[in-house]
Amino acid sequence: MAGVRIRSWISLIVIAGIFLFLIFNMSVWQHMLGTIFPNESEVVYPRAQLPQLLREHMILVLASSAAAIITGTSIGILVTRERGRPWLGIVSDMSSLAQTIPPVAVLALAVPSIGFGFKPTVLALFLYSILPIIRNTITGIESVPGRLIEAALGLGMKRSQVLFKVELPLSIKLIMAGIRTSVVINVGTATVGAVVGAGGLGTPIISGLVRENPAFVLEGAITAALLALFLDQILARTEQSLSRSLEKTT
Repeated sequence: MAGVRIRSWISLIVIAGIFLFLIFNMSVWQHMLGTIFPNESEVVYPRAQLPQLLREHMILVLASSAAAIITGTSIGILVTRERGRPWLGIVSDMSSLAQTIPPVAVLALAVPSIGFGFKPTVLALFLYSILPIIRNTITGIESVPGRLIEAALGLGMKRSQVLFKVELPLSIKLIMAGIRTSVVINVGTATVGAVVGAGGLGTPIISGLVRENPAFVLEGAITAALLALFLDQILARTEQSLSRSLEKTT
């Protein structure tokens, strides 16, 4: 088992190395995109370096994902408690409604009141990504067999102890699956932030669409896809480590 874990982390380090190599070696992009689009005079977005765009994108994703994770798991836990259960149906409906609203529409409504750039983009990403976290938290906790909860209470555990020592350890995989889905959605959706001046990997995509340059579009899209894959792998390893830690406490 230890050997499997070591190989898993080694593979993640290799993926990270390849990703960073591509980010900091623009000559690779120049050669690759120049080969694919030989008729384009410019194949690499010239107004900002890829590391800068990646940093801006990561800030958008991390800020919105952190807010969604904290809020989503808290709400999911709250509505599965006895006092919050009357709100379960309303919360499920409201979170579903939030994801049906296109992020561009949220940006259009938010910009007049809170301005351009970072704030409206994070708000749109937060609303769009909270549903998988709330839904999986509720589903995970609700799927814990009632007999286990009754047995824990029968052993003298308090409700809070049952939550942290029984319910969360048994539902952590479903909760983490929701978080992984949310983060991956955020990476792709954050590209719309470039429309309101938030920067990020959407900048070369929008510029490519405006200038009819598919090389710029591909540069931003490939980098965003690689980032989503990398973050998903990190969260997968985190899920495994967290599951083992919680299992030891039960």
